[in-house]
Amino acid sequence: MSISPRAPVLRFAPSPTGLIHIGNARTALLNALIARREGGTFVLRLDDTDRERSREEYANAIVEDLAWLGIAPDVRVRQSDRIGLYDDAASRLREAGRLYACYETADELERKRKRQLARGLPPIYDRAALALTPDERAALEAEGRRPHWRFRLEPREVVWHDLVRGEVRVDCASLSDPVLVREDGTYLYTLPSVVDDVDLHVTHVVRGEDHVTNTAVQIEIFEALGARPPAFGHHNLLTDSSGEGLSKRMGHLSLRSLREAGLEPMAVAALAVLVGSSESVRPVESLDALGALVDLARISRAPARFDEAELEALNARLLHETPFEAVADRLGALGIDGGAAFWEAVRKNVSRLAEARDWWGVVEGPVAPAIEDADFCARAAALLPDAPFDAGTWAAWTGAVKAQTGAKGKALFMPLRLALTGRDHGPELAGLLPLIGREKALARLAGRTA
Repeated sequence: MSISPRAPVLRFAPSPTGLIHIGNARTALLNALIARREGGTFVLRLDDTDRERSREEYANAIVEDLAWLGIAPDVRVRQSDRIGLYDDAASRLREAGRLYACYETADELERKRKRQLARGLPPIYDRAALALTPDERAALEAEGRRPHWRFRLEPREVVWHDLVRGEVRVDCASLSDPVLVREDGTYLYTLPSVVDDVDLHVTHVVRGEDHVTNTAVQIEIFEALGARPPAFGHHNLLTDSSGEGLSKRMGHLSLRSLREAGLEPMAVAALAVLVGSSESVRPVESLDALGALVDLARISRAPARFDEAELEALNARLLHETPFEAVADRLGALGIDGGAAFWEAVRKNVSRLAEARDWWGVVEGPVAPAIEDADFCARAAALLPDAPFDAGTWAAWTGAVKAQTGAKGKALFMPLRLALTGRDHGPELAGLLPLIGREKALARLAGRTA
């Protein structure tokens, strides 16, 4: 990807109408990581002009969920605080003859659309409002009609070099003039987005491929306002594992649900960014390391499936490679004070950090031992080395038990595991035994809960 000589400004612009999902996070991460890598600015812009559906609790949730991923915006703005800028831009477009009043109702527009389809014509707006005389407009307003305002597109092909897709061409003659202002005077997404990008000096807009046609429209608006459009890149969209699209309103794969499920933010971030690109999906230790892997030109054009099973496996791989220092505080918050020795013993056996608490319970007790052969366990107890235990104690002890009893393999190790942990699987006992200690080990070998 080519970055301009000046520090780039990128933005993420969600609407606070629901919890952001993993697809939204993909967009946020791509923008934030590029800004971070290039020493630029990352802007969080809340597109809250939809008064009916925007909610403060969703605005707060967006900030919290991004923070969980490790994204801290350099600049935060809300469109509801910037209406004066949009009013000024709309006035300029009206004066230039590019924004015009329309009076059709939704039902009337739908009937027009159906008639055009029946005649084999494209269902685009026919610009009938441009032919209204002042008297006709006055009569419509006297009926109580309030106009919505459309942007008059130039019938030309808009061309840009897309940072993901290469050269893109959109014929605006095939599009309806978009509504920029509703009947109640509020703004739809399109105009405020352009005005904010100009005002905030946004240099690069990276967003989903569902915005490609909208980008052509916005480029015309940039130019009508006398502004230079930013560079655009349209990445592929994420679907769920069945290929279905994601929706904030439906709550599909929301960051909040993934967070509450105990998944690691870097696992979520790595899969969101790397899936559907030329990079293999793998554990990444930091956002900086992940940012170094971002190459917009190498993102696939095909939709990318976000597979929850793949996320589970990636989460486990990440924890298995995580050093104690990176989780020490979180283990402490879980009530685990076993230090590095405990984490080294159990990390290969956890797929979520919270599972470490279960293994701490095995160390600390009480554990109800499962005794399959009381005589074997008694003989093993008699051979248990003196304290203190170390990393070599397990091997020395089981070697002695094997020599005296003749047991080997599963017949040797499984009775000891069941007695010491109450479970038939788990971390290597060479690491757990020194943590359990001699006193508890003797009690459990004798069948006592300890």
